[in-house]
Amino acid sequence: MQLPDAEQLLVQLTDRIRHDITPGTALVGIHTGGVWLAERLHQDLQLPLASGALDVSFYRDDFAQIGLHPQVRPSDIPFTVEGSHIILVDDVLYTGRTIRAAINELFDYGRPASVRLAALIDRGGRELPIAAQYVGAMLDIPADKMLALEKAADGVLSLSLYSKIRNDG
Repeated sequence: MQLPDAEQLLVQLTDRIRHDITPGTALVGIHTGGVWLAERLHQDLQLPLASGALDVSFYRDDFAQIGLHPQVRPSDIPFTVEGSHIILVDDVLYTGRTIRAAINELFDYGRPASVRLAALIDRGGRELPIAAQYVGAMLDIPADKMLALEKAADGVLSLSLYSKIRNDG
């Protein structure tokens, strides 16, 4: 399967978001890929508010099934959430469970005026009624595959596809 160029998708996503940006718009990325995207979007859109980061590991409703991610990172919201217009950023939108967890965590910081969702890739397969307002591309990915955003040492983003069941050794 030929995957699209992640850098080009980011340019398209930036253009789609640009017309809705106000001085009070804040970006919050979901670890890990969403944080990379939020940092780049923040820079490209020249937003005055610093971008935030969420690690939703403890907020997932499937925590008991999937366990704790080996690299839990602290969440960081460097602005007042109460009354803010937030664009939540994730790399791949799939079941919607990560987004639900992110919204739950975000509300622990306060009640935003609005929350919109931006995703580099929407691969369908929703288990919850969640939709992104901004999408770089929609891809039909087989259920037995995972799509991952990767960041090279020079900061260049790329997409890779792998089987859900990996044997690392």
